[in-house]
Amino acid sequence: MTSSDRSQVVDVKGTYEVRTYGCQMNVHDSERLSGLLEDAGYVRAPEGTAEGDADVVVFNTCAVRENADNKLYGNLGRLAPMKTKRPGMQIAVGGCLAQKDRETIVKRAPWVDVVFGTHNIGKLPVLLERARVQEEAQVEIAESLEAFPSTLPTRRESAYAAWVSISVGCNNTCTFCIVPALRGKEEDRRPGDILAEVEALVAEGVSEITLLGQNVNAYGSDLGDREAFSKLLRACGEIEGLERVRFTSPHPRDFTDDVIAAMAETPNVMHQLHMPLQSGSDTVLKAMRRSYRQERFLGIIEKVRAAMPDAAISTDIIVGFPGETEEDFEQTMHVVREARFANAFTFQYSKRPGTPAATMEGQIPKEVVQARYERLVALQEEISWDENKKQVGRTLEVMVAEGEGRKDDATHRLSGRAPDNRLVHFTKPDEPVRPGDVVTVEITYAAPHHLLAEGPSKAVRRTRAGDAWEKRTAAAAAEPAGVMLGIPTVGAPAPTPAPATSGCGFTG
Repeated sequence: MTSSDRSQVVDVKGTYEVRTYGCQMNVHDSERLSGLLEDAGYVRAPEGTAEGDADVVVFNTCAVRENADNKLYGNLGRLAPMKTKRPGMQIAVGGCLAQKDRETIVKRAPWVDVVFGTHNIGKLPVLLERARVQEEAQVEIAESLEAFPSTLPTRRESAYAAWVSISVGCNNTCTFCIVPALRGKEEDRRPGDILAEVEALVAEGVSEITLLGQNVNAYGSDLGDREAFSKLLRACGEIEGLERVRFTSPHPRDFTDDVIAAMAETPNVMHQLHMPLQSGSDTVLKAMRRSYRQERFLGIIEKVRAAMPDAAISTDIIVGFPGETEEDFEQTMHVVREARFANAFTFQYSKRPGTPAATMEGQIPKEVVQARYERLVALQEEISWDENKKQVGRTLEVMVAEGEGRKDDATHRLSGRAPDNRLVHFTKPDEPVRPGDVVTVEITYAAPHHLLAEGPSKAVRRTRAGDAWEKRTAAAAAEPAGVMLGIPTVGAPAPTPAPATSGCGFTG
């Protein structure tokens, strides 16, 4: 949905709230759900609205964690008495858990009005209206994609940064992951459609995009072009006004030399890479049905570093996969030492209902998994800190963000992201700056998870993205409450949500 769409006066149906769980694809889908609801005449519930006070509450769920259903039904249970007091209130459940559990949701929580799946998010407004008129729950789960999410209206959470989905679904069969069964086989968008969306976003003031896919660098397998992803990165480099391009998450199996070359040679493609490891043991990787081995993974890291010495590489690791021995775990520790990740999302293995790994022999005792997990975290913390210390003394261009620094008001600082996506807190410049503007700073201190620039800024560059943020903020302040469609709140997709768990969508 464009800003002009939102300027139209509509009959307001009520307020809505979307609660999002899981991976970046869910975050992106929630922007679409919000856009659909606003197109239908709802307005976003104001910040600070009490639980249960929104007229429509939508849960966009994740099915990856073992206790995902318990968390959902606990949240639904808290809303039951509130809905009893407000008969007009509606509750909808979508996402992966809805795709998986289907009719079970309304059986366990009969006060839910709508259940929809991952393939038919565009039906939400229609289903809400049908539930209201017929006064009964509507459960509609499509088995295949009805419309590519990027064709739907959207309510972006940022004026200066945006997600762009390039594919949906996944062709992998990892034994710990249920996502392919819920999201379906990979379907790729046409390159021209993707680039048209990027160009439209840049025209609105966006200066940073993140390309999304369940297995983003497998892009092209549905199109019959093995180099489609590297071509797409290079094409993004031709778009004037697009300053930063990121993508998440690739799979080692599909990470080819042409992609490395495109990253190194395209100026606006950031030298940042999230490359899921999962385990350093060849035995465990085979049991996980991962199609690479330790040597292949470290070979990719070596090639990336040769082409881009400044690249910041992050990863996902599962500790305690069924059958993992102490020797297997030591192989993971070895890869972590060799790869020198900037950071790692580490997870203790937990059974994912519906996955082959859930019924494998050799489930590891909780106390053993916990001990290994703590050793891994301690090692990675040490490496992250060492790698961040190498940034001290460097001069970096930081794109100002909103909501990244929780202590900014108290410390009189601002926060943003360096080109390699490291979080930087810096002294507030004398001149005013806005989210989306770029500030040049010198790094003076490093912590394991952030950098600090305590001196005066070397330069401030006001950008079209900052102009877009300022325009949006002014429009939101001037908007008559309850009459105009809601204007998106500010804030970038970054901070990128940490993957909900390994194996879900973007943890490849």
